[in-house]
Amino acid sequence: MSSAPWDYIAKLVCIGDSGCGKSSLTIRLCEGRFVPHHDVTIGVEFGSRIVPVGPPYSSTITAAASSRSPPSPDGNNNGDGTTTKTNASEAGGLPPPPTIPVEKQAKQQQPPQPQKHMKLSLWDTAGQETYKSVTRSYFRGASGALLVFDLTRRATFQHVTDWLNDLRQIAEPDIVVVLVGNKADLASPDAPDDDDDADNNAAASNTTPAAGSTSASASTSAGKGNNKREVTRQEAEEWARRNGVLEYVETSAKSGANVEMAFMRVAERIFQNIQAGKYDLNDRRSGVKGPSAGGAGSAAAAKAVRLTSDAGKGLGGGCC
Repeated sequence: MSSAPWDYIAKLVCIGDSGCGKSSLTIRLCEGRFVPHHDVTIGVEFGSRIVPVGPPYSSTITAAASSRSPPSPDGNNNGDGTTTKTNASEAGGLPPPPTIPVEKQAKQQQPPQPQKHMKLSLWDTAGQETYKSVTRSYFRGASGALLVFDLTRRATFQHVTDWLNDLRQIAEPDIVVVLVGNKADLASPDAPDDDDDADNNAAASNTTPAAGSTSASASTSAGKGNNKREVTRQEAEEWARRNGVLEYVETSAKSGANVEMAFMRVAERIFQNIQAGKYDLNDRRSGVKGPSAGGAGSAAAAKAVRLTSDAGKGLGGGCC
């Protein structure tokens, strides 16, 4: 039996108010498509996606980010991604570090590290208050969470604190949480003029706004044209820092913008925690499983469990 195409399995939960687009985010990640009309989630729905984690994949992301960073004080940006060094005396800085000969660099190079992969087991939970007691039970054994709110409905942002408190009461203490502001396509100056967004329709029929929020929303959106944003990036980032959340990401399940990045941020941090030995890969309560939970490990276990010939004689004539 061939080994599984993944090295680890991690359980991720998508939580937040109803109509924020949790199901749309999951479908976009797992199937690469957007569903304009989606039924309200009852209980929980499932999805999965295998993603690369750790180097060399993470190294390419770091290199791409550094290439977009401003030039260093001792270099001039040429505008084409390259940097021209200036003389150390002219720049008034330290002399350049010594270079390693090419021959020694070749000797110091290590063999390429095999890419690790993680299977994300996604649990898309219901956001309605009716199912909240059931939804809370799905938090157990989760190693990561996407805390989703709707950028066009401030009440959903006001409720993320309650969702985070519920999550931390039930899930493991070191669960990785990313705050996600969804529907960024409706929260920009060039947002479409139509109002046929499926998640907005679901939200209007399945959630009750907080007291006074109806008039506040109307006054907030007035005079902004097509931009329906009610939560600024600054206040969302500040909330994430204040509450110990890993990061804040704005996504659009409709256009696909930053959807994969939001999930990958969680997966990369879980992989870092694995490398740091924070999980017991043989304990299902940790939310992370290693190869022994399936794949090659399960194949070895299957070989170790066999019926003896005497036991086989007592079985019926079934084919299995």
